[in-house]
Amino acid sequence: MSFDTIAAVDLGSNSFRLQVARVVDDQIYPLDSLKDTVRLGAGLQADGSLDADTMKRALHCLKRFGERLRQLPPEAVRAVGTNTLRVAKNASSFMDEAQAALGVPIEIIAGREEARLIYLGASHSLPATREKRLVVDIGGGSTEFIIGSHYKPLKMESLFMGCVSYSLKYFPGGKITKSALQEATLAARSELEAIAGEFGPEEWQLAIGTSGTARSLSDILELNDLSPSGITAEGMEKLEQILLKAGSVSALQLNGLRQDRAPVLPGGFAIMRAVFAELGIQQMSITLGALRDGVLYDLIGRHHHKDMRDTTVTQFKRRYHVDVKQSQRVSELSRLLCQQLGGNRVDEHALQQLDWASKLHEIGLSVSHTAYHKHSAYILEHADMPGFSRPEQHRLSELALAHRGKLGKHEAMLNQPGLFREQVMALRLAVLFHRNRRDMEMPPVQLTQQGKQVNLKLAGDWLAEHPLTATALVQEAEVWRDVGVQLQVKD
Repeated sequence: MSFDTIAAVDLGSNSFRLQVARVVDDQIYPLDSLKDTVRLGAGLQADGSLDADTMKRALHCLKRFGERLRQLPPEAVRAVGTNTLRVAKNASSFMDEAQAALGVPIEIIAGREEARLIYLGASHSLPATREKRLVVDIGGGSTEFIIGSHYKPLKMESLFMGCVSYSLKYFPGGKITKSALQEATLAARSELEAIAGEFGPEEWQLAIGTSGTARSLSDILELNDLSPSGITAEGMEKLEQILLKAGSVSALQLNGLRQDRAPVLPGGFAIMRAVFAELGIQQMSITLGALRDGVLYDLIGRHHHKDMRDTTVTQFKRRYHVDVKQSQRVSELSRLLCQQLGGNRVDEHALQQLDWASKLHEIGLSVSHTAYHKHSAYILEHADMPGFSRPEQHRLSELALAHRGKLGKHEAMLNQPGLFREQVMALRLAVLFHRNRRDMEMPPVQLTQQGKQVNLKLAGDWLAEHPLTATALVQEAEVWRDVGVQLQVKD
């Protein structure tokens, strides 16, 4: 399935952005864009939760975005949330309202996935040269670092520091002092020490800045004759003196300083100064490509069978020495059983989730055979999986954990609306039938349900000829009975 028009929504810690684009020959051409400086990160309270006013402001913005998106199919839109939504304690409850306002699902992505998408967006706006490029994106709550060549990221990191969080912490009320600037810069340099070896000047040939802070600093330096082009170390030194002389954000008189960027300028400046110092940067060019552009190009890939998630699954199968033939047997049978069990409610996304889970459910065997499903679940929950959002990884983790053993801990999810119960039953039965790990001719199978009663019908006298499987099915029925589901096996 492909679309002529697609859209990306970036729920950043400083700004919310919507970009609508036309797709021609796998290239994107912007049609429309909306931006709202929500400052979600500034709404984090001492207990780590978002305050009511910030959530209200965010929801108002998302309703406006939602109105613009109504004409597009949900599959043509991808919305992602970044650092603040990663860390906010009440993010899950807020997300329900946010998705209702926007009208499409919102994915909370991990820091390295954010870095991958940033590089994807940046690389499409840069010349296709061979040099290694360092891309730096200072966001509202986190800063991403990527070294890559062409369209391929080679190293990715995300650090917990951003222009909103640093401005609030070190420059309260917009007051700029020498001691505050030194403290903020040292704090950022301390964070950067952990990655300085891998991202130092010997690892890249060109430094690129993207997103609001980098573009704002570049505009200020160029329009005030502090730098001939982009961001330079010399220009940053001159800007520091101007900031200290002004003493506060409200007193700044700088060409190129937009009103919406002024409150977060000190924090962003301190982080950029630290980046220059720790990573040995003397000059940084600017590109317009950013996270939302990367989301759009990634969305194109998903609709043209170039899904990064499939690539990640293949890499994980190789890394964790998965028995490929066995995973394929389980995948094919579980897909069939899930379609039978769920009927018209089963969509391609649910089958795609099940396929990934089927291919990765045994990765825990690389750790230990004992309770390997728990190891599989842990890896899928916590590993960096390019292309996958956090909710997607959590779903895979839950499926891997539930594919064997008791189901009591999953009872709440099994009773929720959705297809989790169908996915789990299909996966468990597929693993059970292929327990001997050999190719075999399966009899015609019918799996149907009515309420919480499930009927499994096998043609002929296959069960009589496979007593081990017949016994396993009796035991499986007992497991489901414990969570209120009646599994009836008939031949």
